[in-house]
Amino acid sequence: MLSPTRRAFLILGALAGSHLLCACTGGHHEDGDGEQHRADQDLPLRTRAVAATDALLAGYDGVLAGPGAAGRADLLKQLRAEVVQHRAALAEGLPTATGTPAASAAAGSPTTAPATTAPPASAPASTAPVTTVAALAAAERQTATARLADLAAASPALAKLLASVSAAGAVHAGRLGDTGPVGPATAPATAAPSGAASPTGPTTAPGTAPTSAPAGAPAGGSAAPSAQPSALPSTGAAGAQSALAAEHAAVYGYGVVCAFLPVGKPRDDGRTDYLAHQARRDGWQRLLGAGGASPTPAAAGYRLPLQVKDGATAGQLAAHIETRLTTVYADLVGTGTGPLRLQAADALRESALRAQHWGAEPPALPGLPAPAIGSPSGSVPAPTSASAAASPSH
Repeated sequence: MLSPTRRAFLILGALAGSHLLCACTGGHHEDGDGEQHRADQDLPLRTRAVAATDALLAGYDGVLAGPGAAGRADLLKQLRAEVVQHRAALAEGLPTATGTPAASAAAGSPTTAPATTAPPASAPASTAPVTTVAALAAAERQTATARLADLAAASPALAKLLASVSAAGAVHAGRLGDTGPVGPATAPATAAPSGAASPTGPTTAPGTAPTSAPAGAPAGGSAAPSAQPSALPSTGAAGAQSALAAEHAAVYGYGVVCAFLPVGKPRDDGRTDYLAHQARRDGWQRLLGAGGASPTPAAAGYRLPLQVKDGATAGQLAAHIETRLTTVYADLVGTGTGPLRLQAADALRESALRAQHWGAEPPALPGLPAPAIGSPSGSVPAPTSASAAASPSH
């Protein structure tokens, strides 16, 4: 087991670097014609996404109007309000007839969702009315999967939004009782056997790893990047380096988490997540190495954003790690292309699910800046500045 007295850590330093990186790589000047072209390309994708969201809103309204909402009305209304936020974000730039929901929908009251000008081509095929919580949960999960179909064709900004909305849909599905897989599975590349040595440390979790994932753990997606291009584009390589640095920090952080979690299911869950982050770390190292880059090494140590002294604070640290990782992977969705973009979306979803599992209050749009979606509350402590609690300890 990793020692909690080891020079401790956390992920925020890696994340602060990723924000600076994103600003440098994503803020280049484009002329008006280029921006207009990208906006025009996104119009059909946004229209499909809004139509799929309208179908979900109609499903929420159907369940809320029936007997299936008994005892769960508060949760259903909360999730529906988040779907309304998704619709507003997805409808940005669309014609008024398609982009503006009915006043009652914006207020969050049950109503039939407005029709759109194009069918939801990437939405689930079923058109049967949704009248039960189980059917609504399945619709959330299926729609979350369908969102990923347009990632490759979307502009970087819309791709980040689609990935975030998809992650939120997976969280919604889980909260409603559907923990089935979301997204096309991608196998890890040349995965090392359990317990084998890796370039940056052991590949076994502290103690004995469990044989199955914990309840509420992410389902579907990949445990590590699988594509191995001969060379990565500069922006994709830089984003993958930021993701690798964040996973280095997460691995060390989960060593501290596991040291303080009580024996039993909590520690087993921590071990499972520890292994998952080792797999992600090793996958990014392989991907970068195969693409001709030198993988970012782990720092000598990292400062914790809070004092971990018991199981409760260990859970807060785990939630903090996962919440901050959603931002790293949302940025990578924007800078990456092709398979790298989908892998980043998978990782974003998995971290959003793990953050909720460890007690974080899920935001409406995981990984995106809070000012764009209001001010979601959460149980994860936030630092007063990136530099104050974020820098590696050398």
